[in-house]
Amino acid sequence: MKRHLFCELGPTCYTISLHKEILKRNIKDFFSTDKFASTKSDKELDNLVKSHFSLIVRQLLGVDEQLQISKKANIELSSNSINGIIIKPGEVFSFWNTVGKPTAKKGYKDGLVLTKKGIDKGIGGGLCQMANMIHWLILNSPLEVVELHHHSDSLFPDSNRRVPFGTGTSICYNALDYRFKNNTDQNIQILCWCQDNYLMGELRSEKAFPYRYSIVEEDDCYIKEGKDYYRISKVYQLKIDKNNNVVDKKLVLDNHSFVMYDYSLIPQEKIKQNDY
Repeated sequence: MKRHLFCELGPTCYTISLHKEILKRNIKDFFSTDKFASTKSDKELDNLVKSHFSLIVRQLLGVDEQLQISKKANIELSSNSINGIIIKPGEVFSFWNTVGKPTAKKGYKDGLVLTKKGIDKGIGGGLCQMANMIHWLILNSPLEVVELHHHSDSLFPDSNRRVPFGTGTSICYNALDYRFKNNTDQNIQILCWCQDNYLMGELRSEKAFPYRYSIVEEDDCYIKEGKDYYRISKVYQLKIDKNNNVVDKKLVLDNHSFVMYDYSLIPQEKIKQNDY
């Protein structure tokens, strides 16, 4: 018989475990020497490092559309907290330290959340899209990611995907955070806002960096292991000089994600014979 974790024994046990993790996080941050970014400015820094946009409300098979609509409201609220934040040299950006706890009192609604069992709903659901966008901006820069929790499963088939698979991050107040450190010698700024049905974002700096960065995905395919399918790929960060020469190639993600949706939706041309 499989031994269950305490948090898996029921909703009450899960809540107790979550509050324990929140307490541990608060104690750790209290004694940490990290300085969290807190300064905001309405003035944009001069240099655009990277911009990105993503569709907020998408048509997802089997997902209540109202959860998607509520997700948009949640993202708009979080953008008010993040937009314009300045991360000074040596400072750490913390998603939850910046946004705070999402509660109904603050206006957050039940939105789409991802759990180990699949899709569910919860207050503040959908904020992972904001964290995903910030992470994508940071991947395209020299900044240092210091906390990241990858989604372990492939929950939905691709739908107009604009970034490599698996480059998102899981967040859960306050146990799972997304954090990066400004390891450069200049101020960094995040701008984010909602426009029509899109989440818009920019990473800005005071002056241009000596290198630019690009993210590429290689060997993207699906393999069958036993009765199950997994999505496989490798994601690299390329460091490129002013002459467009790649001077460094760093592996940032080695995907091996369990496919949780209908296998008939897997593109047949992407299924590869497992050589294991």
